[in-house]
Amino acid sequence: MIEVRPFESLGAADHGWLDARHHFSFAGYHDPARTNWGRLRVWNDDTIAAKSGFPSHPHRDMEIVTYVHEGAITHRDSLGNEGRTGAGDVQVMSAGTGIEHSEFNLEDEQTRLFQIWILPDRRGEAPSWGARPFPRGDRSGRFVTLASGIEGDDALPIRADARVLGATLAAGEQATYETEPGRHLYLVSASGRIDVDGTPANARDGVAITGVDRFTVTAAEDSELVLVDAA
Repeated sequence: MIEVRPFESLGAADHGWLDARHHFSFAGYHDPARTNWGRLRVWNDDTIAAKSGFPSHPHRDMEIVTYVHEGAITHRDSLGNEGRTGAGDVQVMSAGTGIEHSEFNLEDEQTRLFQIWILPDRRGEAPSWGARPFPRGDRSGRFVTLASGIEGDDALPIRADARVLGATLAAGEQATYETEPGRHLYLVSASGRIDVDGTPANARDGVAITGVDRFTVTAAEDSELVLVDAA
């Protein structure tokens, strides 16, 4: 099954400094048909104005992956961690027993990012944070694992039976991903029109996939892809 969820159909909240689109029910947006996709609970497409951001707030028992598409985000938390994650790179926060954090765009330009929340396999563990650069050129024409809870993956660690992957495709280029039929796959092109096994999707549309052991993405335009493969 391949279901395209057009960008225009997503939940929306414009706070001035933050223009947020919600692929799944979040905050004031609730759609009983879009509460989760397997262990994938949240996928927010956020545009954050320059010199603004999220003040300190708490989380617990959630794996939170931030993929920066444009600009940069600066993280600070109650564990004393601080770091700046730039375009194309990834940060991961395992909220565990509880953590407070802030996320600010300290740049002179807007920041566009995906916030991806995945339900953990284990609750009540110590919180943690980490970040890592992932040069876009290293995932040209193929999917590369960015964050994972699956043993053996060279990626930022999360505590969930899930992978977060990225790929960059030039117009006309293809990438195939292999998995298991029982997995829940969710694909978004941060930029560029794509085709998924004959199903077209525009930039920032959600593509929900299940019941397949492989699929192929063809780029109609230069495209930057993010994929979650979750139990």
